[in-house]
Amino acid sequence: MAAEQLILVDADDRELGVGEKMEVHRAGALHRAFSVFVFDGRGRLLLQKRAADKYHSAGLWSNTACGHPRPGEVTQAAACRRLREEMGFDCELREAFEFLYRAELDGALVEHEYDHVFVGTHEGDPAPDPSEVAEWRWVTMGELLRGLSDEPHLYSRWLKLAVEGEHWRGFAAQGVVGETAEVQRGAAGSAPINRER
Repeated sequence: MAAEQLILVDADDRELGVGEKMEVHRAGALHRAFSVFVFDGRGRLLLQKRAADKYHSAGLWSNTACGHPRPGEVTQAAACRRLREEMGFDCELREAFEFLYRAELDGALVEHEYDHVFVGTHEGDPAPDPSEVAEWRWVTMGELLRGLSDEPHLYSRWLKLAVEGEHWRGFAAQGVVGETAEVQRGAAGSAPINRER
């Protein structure tokens, strides 16, 4: 099986080429990624605990799904694909905002991502792939923010950067992200992207 290829980008998400997944993460090269946040009708967010054998951030709580589009793959289609692969269900996803971040991880790896954040809604329990997901739970945003504040070591770095930045403002009770025009600046270590669509 061929090694997974990631899309290398510049700070404006313009494609520069491709790179092998592990080499990209060892070098800290900027690449395209996405994060999926799925809410239920009560505004609770579906979290997953990453499986113990994931290549980084294993055993940490994170957002509903995440990953990297393949070369030639539309990012939204990739987000839907990974949601199915990781959590076992489909729902409509819309892009809420984008941000750029760099974080040093365990195992001498670096996440340096131009991250497209997608949101959706779903009712019912997921059916996760155990090779991807060890546990799952629904949480309110208040519960998540308290957890990130009190026990940050239990959560993925990108989850904290995504939800604690000002680009997360505008969340309504039903779990809808405000328009990207409301973004002014991001959390430390992240840079929100304002772009006309």
